[in-house]
Amino acid sequence: MTDADGRPIVAELGRAETPEETWARKDAARTARRQHQTAFNLVIAMIASLGIVLFLVAVVVRPDSQVVDRAVDYRQVAQDADVPGVTLAAPTLPKGFSANRADYSDKAADGVDVWTVGFLTPDQQFIGLQQGVSANDTWVANQLEEKPATGSVTIAGTKWTVYDRRDEGKGAGNDAYALVRTAGKYTFVLAGTADDASFRTLATAVSQQFPDS
Repeated sequence: MTDADGRPIVAELGRAETPEETWARKDAARTARRQHQTAFNLVIAMIASLGIVLFLVAVVVRPDSQVVDRAVDYRQVAQDADVPGVTLAAPTLPKGFSANRADYSDKAADGVDVWTVGFLTPDQQFIGLQQGVSANDTWVANQLEEKPATGSVTIAGTKWTVYDRRDEGKGAGNDAYALVRTAGKYTFVLAGTADDASFRTLATAVSQQFPDS
């Protein structure tokens, strides 16, 4: 059905559309189509992203933490190190102790050469051994965050200065307890979170390799 001008009569209006109404109707239809297409594209993009993630998870090789051996043979590293005139600490420790770091740095801090070994105890606590060559007081203070000594202890006949910060709780970090001694041109700092027994074991082994002169 058309009006006198031949324009179709819209049933809902009971008359022919005005040009403005025709434009508005078509614009609304175009907007609806765009919104539908945008939502559809978003869904497709999300599905594609999820597919990529699942693919990466499936194909990327991930190490099995139960079988990866992160232990470092610190005694071999010490033996192979090219440091003339320097004997590096490589204490013999009982079963259950291991190392996850061993390196030598020339003039690492305050002009001091430093041999560092990170030890894990049988109960998976940490003790870091640092051996400073011709170290000075500033170097020692820096290793211990400039905290004051709290006493001394004799272990296997060798005197060590004690830095006990365990009463600070988590604030002490990895330096909750430390032992320090000097033997000749070497200064040893043992610091970590392990218990007294583990510290005594390591301190004894170091003293056996480097007895008081």
